[in-house]
Amino acid sequence: MASTAGVMDFIQRYQALRAYQDNTDQLLTDLLLYVQQIETAVRKENEVVIGRLHHQLEDAAESGRELLRENQRLEQIIANTRGNGQYLQVEPRNVASTISERDIEALLQKHNPYVLVLIDGNGLLFKEHYVKRGIDGGRKAAQALKAAILKQCHGLATEIEVIAKVCVNLAGLAQAMQRDGSLDNESQLKDFAVGFTRAVASFDFIDVGSGSADVKIQEATTWHLKNYNCKHIILGVSHDAKHATFVDGLMHDETTMGRVTILEGVPTVRELTATGIHVLNLTDTLFRSERLVANPPPLTIAPLPPPVASPRPAPVAAAPRPASTPAVPPPSYAKAIKSASPPPKMSLPIPLQPKPAAAQRQVAQVSKSQAPPWNPGPRGLDSPLNVSQAALDNVKKRKDSDKLCNNHYLRGPCSKGDDCCFEHKYKPTNEEVVAIAYLTRLNPCTAGQDCDVDNCIYGHHCPTVRDGRCTHPNCKFLPEQHPPGTILRKKSNNGYEDY
Repeated sequence: MASTAGVMDFIQRYQALRAYQDNTDQLLTDLLLYVQQIETAVRKENEVVIGRLHHQLEDAAESGRELLRENQRLEQIIANTRGNGQYLQVEPRNVASTISERDIEALLQKHNPYVLVLIDGNGLLFKEHYVKRGIDGGRKAAQALKAAILKQCHGLATEIEVIAKVCVNLAGLAQAMQRDGSLDNESQLKDFAVGFTRAVASFDFIDVGSGSADVKIQEATTWHLKNYNCKHIILGVSHDAKHATFVDGLMHDETTMGRVTILEGVPTVRELTATGIHVLNLTDTLFRSERLVANPPPLTIAPLPPPVASPRPAPVAAAPRPASTPAVPPPSYAKAIKSASPPPKMSLPIPLQPKPAAAQRQVAQVSKSQAPPWNPGPRGLDSPLNVSQAALDNVKKRKDSDKLCNNHYLRGPCSKGDDCCFEHKYKPTNEEVVAIAYLTRLNPCTAGQDCDVDNCIYGHHCPTVRDGRCTHPNCKFLPEQHPPGTILRKKSNNGYEDY
């Protein structure tokens, strides 16, 4: 009985071993089938890849043969031109460093060469007879500008494309030109812009709002100078010294120093002239050579001669000042601002009616004891601001995209909208708005005392003069934008030193 149980145990163990072997055989069979499928798929994929590589190799070989033929052709040209003693030295290329003028023209045509004209339309102004003719005037101005630029390209004029962009604060410029008398209404300027844009496909008249034309021009210049197709850039910024540092950097770079020109309307400011940049003047045909006159010149009242028999009416004498009136002591800076606006009423032989915006900026002709200590120019002194230090600190500590947008909070909704990189949703207190205005005034207005923007938010003279010294560590205002005799910080190689 015991032996029978032992045999059955061996049978069961044998059957278990046989089942294990069967499973092992099945596993090996499945693995072999799987490997066969993978091998077949890889073989097909390799055939496709090899075929593609073979075609690419054939294309590369054909390209190599074409380059070899081109190399041989250019070497023959070089040999011929050197033999004749007539060849032109040009920028080194992959194949040869000297090619004929005909080949230069062919290469330029293949690479779509262009000249870029960037104009700050707030300062470089088209002549009055163009602007007042609206659409037709804009069209003629665009055609004249293109012809004048192509004339500078000489023999390559037929291959060069001219791209022009005029950046302007359309509303502000229209108001300034109306006050100047060179524009009847804003619609004339808008029509001029439409005509200018329509006349040439590559010409644009762009309304960029206020305060951003100079930034757009510099950024566009930097980008296009990196483009091989851009052969030259002409900057219409002769009126604006703010570009001097940027232009000076271009003139010290070997890759850009010969590729930039200033387009002159208003005489080029001395800061730009000092960089040594080439200047192109088109005031005879296209641009005004004088600035907009924002205000009539200050009235000078000379002693009137005794009345004589004449058709002209005699002047009306001003009421005499009472003898008992005590002498007025010299006013403070803040009081001087208040005493300068509005100007006193005067009776003149010929009635003069200055425009309201200009009359608000005229410096009053008052007695010597009432005159302000310093008059920087036609626009006068900016009104004083009483800034809270706490509010100023709150505004200054905001960094990067958290900075508050000056235009948005001081002049209304920002014209850039969502494209603006500064904060628009913050709700500042009244004291913080004053702090924003104060910080913005630390940046000089590009037009200076000639500024004709009524709600200009930038500074028209240095606001940080205290006790005859400029206290700003990095003042951006020119020496003449400080009161006479102001002690300025000296600029050294390592920054600003003490006085």
